[in-house]
Amino acid sequence: MLQDRIRALTRDRLRGMRRGIEKESLRARHDGTLALTPHPAALGSALAHPSITTDFSESQLELITGTHTTVEACLAELMRIHQFVQRCLGEEMLWAGSMPCGLPDEREIPIGRYGASNVGRAKTVYRNGLAWRYGRRMQTISGIHYNWSMPGLGNAEYFALIRNFRRHGWLLLYLFGASPAACASFVDGREHPLQALKPGTLYLPHATSLRMGRLGYQSDAQSSLVVSCNDLESYGSTLQRGLTQSYKAYERIGVREPGAVGDAPDSYRQLSTTLLQIENEYYGKIRPKRRIRQGERPLHALRERGVEYVEVRLMDLDPFSPVGITAPVMRFLDTFLLHCLLSDSPPDTPADIACEARNQECVAARGREPALRLGCLPKDTGLQDWGERLLAECEPVAEALDAAHGGSAYRDAHAEQLAVLRDPARTPSARVLADMHRHGDSYLAFGLDLSRRHRALLLAHELPPDEVARFERVAQESLRRQRQIEAEDTLTFEEYRKQYLAVERLGT
Repeated sequence: MLQDRIRALTRDRLRGMRRGIEKESLRARHDGTLALTPHPAALGSALAHPSITTDFSESQLELITGTHTTVEACLAELMRIHQFVQRCLGEEMLWAGSMPCGLPDEREIPIGRYGASNVGRAKTVYRNGLAWRYGRRMQTISGIHYNWSMPGLGNAEYFALIRNFRRHGWLLLYLFGASPAACASFVDGREHPLQALKPGTLYLPHATSLRMGRLGYQSDAQSSLVVSCNDLESYGSTLQRGLTQSYKAYERIGVREPGAVGDAPDSYRQLSTTLLQIENEYYGKIRPKRRIRQGERPLHALRERGVEYVEVRLMDLDPFSPVGITAPVMRFLDTFLLHCLLSDSPPDTPADIACEARNQECVAARGREPALRLGCLPKDTGLQDWGERLLAECEPVAEALDAAHGGSAYRDAHAEQLAVLRDPARTPSARVLADMHRHGDSYLAFGLDLSRRHRALLLAHELPPDEVARFERVAQESLRRQRQIEAEDTLTFEEYRKQYLAVERLGT
């Protein structure tokens, strides 16, 4: 059946696959501590720039490519953005790893600021809510989001892909997880299961991705929200519950500071007391997405116009790459996503979803543990056996992609990951620990060395003058656009907040 579906794909559809990248990185100082400076003015407006913004923190850049039909074009744009950004950072650098650099006291981590407009203030208030709910340190973790689409797909096909990705995504944590260790400042004052590797560095010996485990993008509150991906209706209704039902722990936080009066910018603790303030707070490892119109809610856009692409969210930064990801990894992601699309995808159940979450947590914390077994199949099975089966099914997908594009790049990427599966020492997480050992088992020394190397490489390759001029024009235009947005506001922030969160705006 899988082979028949592969053969049914035309060359044009395979060549029409599109991918784009959103890459988060902390700005770090020369000593490996978090840069506490504002978002650099030379980069333009974090609110309105199409390619350069911030994520949770004012110190956390998010670099965004357009969508591309080739891996090479996507990577080339990502490199150009990095080159321009590094030139605007002065002595600062982009931190190479997913787990953060040296962090200050929790209260000193700066939350992103987006200006005086209602939409800009809402972005900051949302981040205030994340800080109150999960803590600022957790939000400083960085990663790569891989946005992927293919011509001719409808909602049913995209949700089938998503269900299979949730079942099998643990394999990507094993193959590409690159965060087995962290600076002790990340968990300062917090209970955790990590072991001391040396003073200042904590780790788990067989971990692949602390970022995607219990210490990372996880939420006990959200575990009560069982998000079904059987179709758009079930996904939307589940998400809407999280967006509209108040949550007692968040009621205790409150929307505003006690005794706040007027519309003071810093008087808001969160946008709402619901389980999810907005759609983006849902921590799924893959999400259905649709580009939104100005002022539109993401769930409304999905319901009105359907799924446009999927957003893969579980990829760690590759600390050995100056842009956080490589071409072979992108080609394997294309292969894996196409496999998820073409394979049989039975409906999910609450029990399936819970088992998939346990597998993710297990591989994130213990993925390189010998003879590790996972659940969810008719019976528990070994990680290696299950991985071999999946990669065997991916091989003809890689062959079909090479037939469409020419050459052997997809098969080579597949063969490389088969070798990684069979030899845990070749996984990025094992390579990180080995390289850390050469740096005295210090996570900060390891990350600082790579970050400095990447900074030097980015500065050594000159951007063409016309590219520099283009980036500068876009930065100035984004600042002009922010001023325009601020001038167009007619509502108070409280009126804006209530209107934006109104249930009618979620669609039906």
